[in-house]
Amino acid sequence: MKYVLLFCGRTPQELARREAMSQEVRAQMDTRVARWFAEYHSKIGSAAQLQEAHTTTSVQFAADGRPLITDGPFLEGTEVIGGYAEIDVADLDEALQMAKTWPAGAVEIRPVVNASRP
Repeated sequence: MKYVLLFCGRTPQELARREAMSQEVRAQMDTRVARWFAEYHSKIGSAAQLQEAHTTTSVQFAADGRPLITDGPFLEGTEVIGGYAEIDVADLDEALQMAKTWPAGAVEIRPVVNASRP
């Protein structure tokens, strides 16, 4: 089964805490994340860290179908998605096991729709 892990939790408070950390502590956190990716590399397809939320451009659609383009994220909230990893695992239990070991905040797990394209 394929899932996408959405790495959440980059609230303004967490970003401020990270900025206030010493370079050494920040490097230790980054090392834990790198170890996580190394541990699960055989299960991870594509993965990427995303730019900060303020770089987002959203497209929504008016009732008449016209696209409305705005700067900033579509969803209003304090947590934003900071990155993702597509994983190929046996089942949700295995995806949960991976997510439970993520060292840097909350993880949302979404199954990928298995649809063949013509």
